[in-house]
Amino acid sequence: MTSPAKSPNSLPADLAPQVVGGDRRALAKAITLVESVKPDHRADASALLNALLPRTGKSVRLGITGVPGVGKSTFIEAFGNHLIGEGHRVAVLAVDPSSKRGGGSILGDKTRMETLARNEAAFIRPSPAGATPGGVARRTREAMLVCEAAGFDVVIVETVGVGQAETAVADLVDMFILLLAPAGGDELQGIKRGVMELADLLVVNKADGDLKAAAQRTAAEYQNALGLMRPPSSAWFPPVLQASALEGGGVAKVWQTVADYRRVMDEAGAIEARRAEQARAWMWSEITETVMSAFRGHAGVRRQLTRLENQVASGKLAPTAAAEKLLKAFLGQAGKP
Repeated sequence: MTSPAKSPNSLPADLAPQVVGGDRRALAKAITLVESVKPDHRADASALLNALLPRTGKSVRLGITGVPGVGKSTFIEAFGNHLIGEGHRVAVLAVDPSSKRGGGSILGDKTRMETLARNEAAFIRPSPAGATPGGVARRTREAMLVCEAAGFDVVIVETVGVGQAETAVADLVDMFILLLAPAGGDELQGIKRGVMELADLLVVNKADGDLKAAAQRTAAEYQNALGLMRPPSSAWFPPVLQASALEGGGVAKVWQTVADYRRVMDEAGAIEARRAEQARAWMWSEITETVMSAFRGHAGVRRQLTRLENQVASGKLAPTAAAEKLLKAFLGQAGKP
């Protein structure tokens, strides 16, 4: 009798030690595993994360977002190089937008961050956002833990850009940084209020050359606007800084502000509380996504789904009634072969 073939992507026993030991190929392989959407890879991914968990939680977790064209990649490269110069190891999880039509993404962040990508103290991982709302990939949380276990003490999540559901990044990180471009009042109106209310730090980028005066005006406008909003934490009022990723000006001040934020929030117990709440939210998110996947894949649901959807769309059946029928099909046979 022939034994069943072993999955080529099954978890090697030594993958976790290799990640902890700093093996970059193992790190890339581990992130590929946790990002996999194949059901038979989830058990291996869970086992890997459990093995790595004691080595996680010691990094500074930053989310950086901003409208397309604000210079996120250029800023992160200058910021990352500054941190490495200070003795840190930096991981960048850069989430690229996926095409709604073709489903693909460019994944070009290593090209946009050439000098940072070549540095041994940096690791850049582009991932497609896919269908996940909020500008982050579904498995960004897991990838962040893998990077922490590999010894990266600053993990940056670069998100797709400011949008309706961009605020999902705040559920992943310790500090949420919003990059802004020098502009007038029209630009201020274009930023979603919800995103500004979640920002722990605002940075006006491109504050150099002919745009320097505009950057100063923009920073003042945003600082005034923040005065009309409720800050994310009672312990910290978000400052507005100016920086030039091109010239490197203001980058050190941004990192100093991150350090100040961490000190203030640590003293208030806010970082620990935020991470605990994020872990609970992560658990329920995983439950919701797993149950929905099982629901859509259920044979009884699949048999009725198209017909009931058509009846709802044509007004012949109330959505609540259709949902009840599908749930009865799912719950009545859940767990049965």
